[in-house]
Amino acid sequence: MTNAPTRLLIAASGTGGHLFPAIALAEKLPEYEIEWLGVPNRLETQLVPKQYLLHTIVVEGFQQGFGLSSLKTLIKLLSSILEVRRILKKGNFQGLFTTGGYIAAPAVIAARSLGLPIVFHESNALPGKVTRFFGPWCSRVAVGFAAATKYLKGANTACVGTPVRSQFLNTEVDTTLDLPIPGDVPLIVVFGGSQGAVAVNKLVRQSVAPWFEIGAYVVHLTGDRDEEADSIQHPQYITLPFYDNMAALLRRANLAISRAGAGSLTELAVCGVPAILIPYPFAAEDHQTYNAEVFTQAGAGLCFKQSELTVEILQNQVLNLLRSPTELDKMAANARAIAVPDSADQLAALVREVMEK
Repeated sequence: MTNAPTRLLIAASGTGGHLFPAIALAEKLPEYEIEWLGVPNRLETQLVPKQYLLHTIVVEGFQQGFGLSSLKTLIKLLSSILEVRRILKKGNFQGLFTTGGYIAAPAVIAARSLGLPIVFHESNALPGKVTRFFGPWCSRVAVGFAAATKYLKGANTACVGTPVRSQFLNTEVDTTLDLPIPGDVPLIVVFGGSQGAVAVNKLVRQSVAPWFEIGAYVVHLTGDRDEEADSIQHPQYITLPFYDNMAALLRRANLAISRAGAGSLTELAVCGVPAILIPYPFAAEDHQTYNAEVFTQAGAGLCFKQSELTVEILQNQVLNLLRSPTELDKMAANARAIAVPDSADQLAALVREVMEK
């Protein structure tokens, strides 16, 4: 029995920003028996069952104010806590790892009630409300940006960066893409994270003409919710809902136009891609703006509020950067300087340390 592998439950759900760091961590713990806690009909149902047994619970976030919907949410929360306790006890799990979001609340409460060690990873520069509230309940809170620690009073924090998928860490990755892009042209990559960004998509489509005139190509990852995704037909414009080999695409890119989710910024930093960042204006507590500030303060990108960014501004900013290769090279070096390529290793070491205690 003493040689039995450690059993760890990972609670990560919803978006790539929550799932990809958790998957990267799991891959660094091959000696552990890992199972997963998620929510029905979210991204984890597509990604996780290929590798790990997936348990699902029904849980959601509280809306502003208190009413009938909040009461229903509270009932679901209480029910989900009991369900997670049952999963932890039945599976004889010895610890919990979570990347935050709605699922973290019942997971942390259930694990804490059973006296299990908990490691929480927060990727955003402004930690979410769940992280700030439950951080002191956890054995350790790992953060992706050092700026986050000042918001986590009472928590035992460690800055380890945010893990990325293994494809991003292979510096020998082939940058020859299965896309019709010449090797000697400037490439702009536009993406809005795992859920796309319709407002950014529209702005980019209105802006691309002068970029084509100076020879630039655009790979535009629109997500699957943009009804006008195919409205531009041009030999220098490639539109796709998603692209699997993001590491190769970003390593080939000269410039990115992106939202400012922590996962996207981490991938940009690891690949050394200068970026024009447009934080999602409706993100909880405007946390994407705090993320973008880390990038801009390091000299790795420019940040614009969506409400203030016009077609003319975006066109000119891109043209100015593409015409200034020295400035782009400097920004790319600054992006690499804030990357933590061994983040998954550091986080895995932290999990082992907590679990062994």
